[in-house]
Amino acid sequence: MNLAATQYLAAETVGEPLANIAIFGLFVVITMVVVIRASRNTRTAADYFTGGRGFSGPQNGIAIAGDYLSAASFLGIAGAIAVYGYDGFLYSIGFLVAWLVALLLVAEMLRNTGKFTMADVLSFRLKQGPVRTAAALTTLTVSLFYLLAQMAGAGGLVALLLDVKSETGQALVIAVVGVLMIVYVLVGGMKGTTWVQIIKAVLLITGAALMTIMVFAKFGFNLSDILGSAQDKVAESTNKAVAARDVLAPGAQYGGSSMSKLNFLSLGLALVLGTAGLPHVLMRFYTVPTAKEARRSVVWAIGLIGAFYLFTLVLGYGAAAIVGPDRILGAAGGQNSAAPLLAFELGGVILLGVISAVAFATILAVVAGLTITASASFAHDIYAGVIKRGKVDENKQVRVSRITAVVIGVLAIGLGILANGQNIAFLVALAFAVAAAANLPTILYSLFWKRFNTTGALFSMYGGLISTIVLIVFSPAVSGTKSAMFPNADFDYFPLSNPGIVSIPLAFALGVIGTFLGSGKPENQALAAEMEVRSLTGVGAEKAIAH
Repeated sequence: MNLAATQYLAAETVGEPLANIAIFGLFVVITMVVVIRASRNTRTAADYFTGGRGFSGPQNGIAIAGDYLSAASFLGIAGAIAVYGYDGFLYSIGFLVAWLVALLLVAEMLRNTGKFTMADVLSFRLKQGPVRTAAALTTLTVSLFYLLAQMAGAGGLVALLLDVKSETGQALVIAVVGVLMIVYVLVGGMKGTTWVQIIKAVLLITGAALMTIMVFAKFGFNLSDILGSAQDKVAESTNKAVAARDVLAPGAQYGGSSMSKLNFLSLGLALVLGTAGLPHVLMRFYTVPTAKEARRSVVWAIGLIGAFYLFTLVLGYGAAAIVGPDRILGAAGGQNSAAPLLAFELGGVILLGVISAVAFATILAVVAGLTITASASFAHDIYAGVIKRGKVDENKQVRVSRITAVVIGVLAIGLGILANGQNIAFLVALAFAVAAAANLPTILYSLFWKRFNTTGALFSMYGGLISTIVLIVFSPAVSGTKSAMFPNADFDYFPLSNPGIVSIPLAFALGVIGTFLGSGKPENQALAAEMEVRSLTGVGAEKAIAH
């Protein structure tokens, strides 16, 4: 039995597991009914992959918020603020600022140019086969690592919320989450998955808002009292390292050595630039009828996500002040237990049950969104675009996507069980770093640089993908430290936990180098001109309707 599992067994259960299960079960029943009702209108490939482009900007904005606010956002950031204070809040700022990149550079143009997937944009004026293959490969890589982190996170939460203390029990819960995810995707497609995201986003943001108000009420609606009480509680910690922290000033987590500061800069770069390259977020722009609605959806998403991350500031410092860092770090799940423990202190068994159900709903909704993105990319880009060269009927494409969803779901369950109890932070960092290095440079070059060609795209995508994975494998996130995935091994030759500061500039540079090396092979200038007009005006875009 690994160390993490031993800690879970020793940890005390909080709240009433039966209440948690009952509330979570109610969420599953309601969303399953919604998914089944949504599936009645799923007839074409456009219905299955993009929900028939029938969602309004506000609806899609709420769904994007649901896709983006994963369990890591809710549990991880609140925990990081509770334990590290100011440095933990920097995650919130990074995630929010990232949306400005998506809004200003990507959202509208992507909606105008593409059809179902990110590869539609990247291959628009380049050679279809090699570019679609590379884009599908990066999409599957990002989706799988993001999936793995969510699935393994489900196992870690079980110990605290449902009193399932054995490794077998946690593996069973991971399997249940995986099976539910497969059912959502098979039955509802993008339409059903989007409604699950909308319900989950409303629950998550409402739950966080309610807890924020309760924390404020406890301290007389005075933020200074919350911050002061949090610092006092940290100073009383029996852990000398924790007690010495000033959680109201920067440096508690990323202070000290210049390497630590460089590590944070690298992580921040990956988070800020990675969002605009996350395939499951980009795919959401295709579910709206017009570019105007795409812009509206991002504005709504920014508003909701911004409000949520402001709530995490109060929840994090509130957890430090009310629960205390010692109890948080001593609980099963460590930092991730800050929000549930705070919920238990504020509202007892009922509020803990609701918050735990929301946490599971968050995992369930995010993995469903990731699965449909990965399966759509394989079916539309690899099967229909490369293997069949576009000569395939829509029903066959949807059938291949559903088969792929089952395969990806089973793979995610297996890998999630293997990763249960391990350090999964590097998996999320890897997903963002791969998205930033392998996807974003090619998206930006395709949209804004006329000379960009197939060689440049392949250099950038494969170079970004390979360099990110190689550097992560040889980083302290995988070996050489107590918190590494393989703590007893020692092959951490690359000093930074996140490779973003190296791999992202490298991918941008490789795109330029590849373009000039391949300049002897002319690309289709007519398609380049069409792409420029279409991306800027929306003329010729899918279901382009003037409103």
